[in-house]
Amino acid sequence: MNFNYSTSQNFDMEQAEKKALDMVKEARNGIDEQDALRALLGMIDLTTLEGKDTDERVSSLCEQGSSYADEANNIPAVAAICVYPTFISLAKEKLIDTPIAVASVAGAFPAGQSPIHVKAMEVKYAAQMGADDIDIVISRGIMLEEQYDIVLDELKQLRSAAEDKHLKVILETGELSDYTLIQKASELAINAGADFIKTSTGKVKPAATLGATMGMCEVIKAHYERTGEMIGIKPAGGISEPEDALDYYVLIKHLLGDKWLNKKYFRIGASRLANKIYESLAK
Repeated sequence: MNFNYSTSQNFDMEQAEKKALDMVKEARNGIDEQDALRALLGMIDLTTLEGKDTDERVSSLCEQGSSYADEANNIPAVAAICVYPTFISLAKEKLIDTPIAVASVAGAFPAGQSPIHVKAMEVKYAAQMGADDIDIVISRGIMLEEQYDIVLDELKQLRSAAEDKHLKVILETGELSDYTLIQKASELAINAGADFIKTSTGKVKPAATLGATMGMCEVIKAHYERTGEMIGIKPAGGISEPEDALDYYVLIKHLLGDKWLNKKYFRIGASRLANKIYESLAK
């Protein structure tokens, strides 16, 4: 299979991280951090994806996500609440009459190690239960074996199973751990019909990194320049401090531009970050 992605250099991941960090340091001057934090709060997918999740825990998360909204101080609610498929109905009920979307992981999250028809059934279930966003994972083992046609075919089947829902494809960049392979996976996801590409499940270390996000952004930019289609980006996993979130904001702004700086094209997956940003804004 031929790919159209392009990169300025062939990096190893350590080099990519250094380049991304240097880029962020240089581009951060002139950013209004309070305005950026307000925007970031409204781009968070507030997440609970634990085996110990309960109705009470999900209900509490929904209340938390909507509690931040303060129109008088221009503070938004979060973008979405992200849960396992069994909690979609509850989250929809709790978030009715709010602007907050319900996101669900599906397709054998987080490992992706199930037959494709099983993955597709779960994705279809999430769509039928009313999830607004569906976050799926690629088959990393097959990707590492360079069976790219199979990866693409699976993603297309899951795109179909998701119907018209907003589809985010998780690359699990910490397991791919190769800059060129991350870019190949990004293009496969986009070619299969992803609305977003996402770094990580949050279950593998390293999770989100600036270097991996930079590589994904390069593919998104090349796709946009070629087709005019904007694809979203979602770093997720391990982003718990406002300062770290600002680094991703600056990176996206620098590489993709201001029109990506909204919840339609930029999300951050996090569980602890939202409270910390809100507390910073409320001071």
